[in-house]
Amino acid sequence: MKHTLPELPYDIDALEPYLSAETLQYHHGKHHAGYVNNLNALIEGTEYEELSLEQIIHQSEGAIFNNAAQTFNHNFYWHSLSPTPTEPSQPLKRAIDDTFGSLEAFKEAFSQAAIGLFGSGWCWLVLNAHEQLEIITTSNAHTPIEHYQTPLLVCDVWEHAYYIDYRNARADYLEKFWALANWDHASAIFADKEHLNQPGILPPCNNPDDPLCDIIDDMLHQNEPST
Repeated sequence: MKHTLPELPYDIDALEPYLSAETLQYHHGKHHAGYVNNLNALIEGTEYEELSLEQIIHQSEGAIFNNAAQTFNHNFYWHSLSPTPTEPSQPLKRAIDDTFGSLEAFKEAFSQAAIGLFGSGWCWLVLNAHEQLEIITTSNAHTPIEHYQTPLLVCDVWEHAYYIDYRNARADYLEKFWALANWDHASAIFADKEHLNQPGILPPCNNPDDPLCDIIDDMLHQNEPST
């Protein structure tokens, strides 16, 4: 299976003034593309060659894992950003209020977790294995789907995500992140999980390779071989 760089879900200058076209040119066109290209080169002729991105993440280690996980993380990151303002759905807002006290309290806790992450990595809002909202950080290429957690929203805090626009001021980048956060995307994933957990419906396996995880898999259709 040849993995491909997905197109951005908006124009390259659509996130200005918060993230510049130059940042996206380097971040998407160089860094993200580099992970995809490296992954294809590393898996050629190996047992990973015909596996999905999620399967590779669960079954590999070292350089193959790093490039597969970074490909997934970046695929998800671009969908966590929106050029137009969005708000959490009412069900997701209620869950945030129940877990964190308020949306503003959540944003503050998320921002502090992201700012406080030492080195490079990611800050996520996830549904954990107990179907509860949780803020987690992952270092380097690590990703929630390693542990069968469902990502809803992510902020990339590798310096290449913000250095052109904010230099080393990660806190300034996090402040502007909330103007771009794609709550429609997060709410759609949350709604899908809520629907699957209604009484009388079998609970999902919470496995990213399972067809029930269509919301996440939709982002990766470009990685499927054409028929």
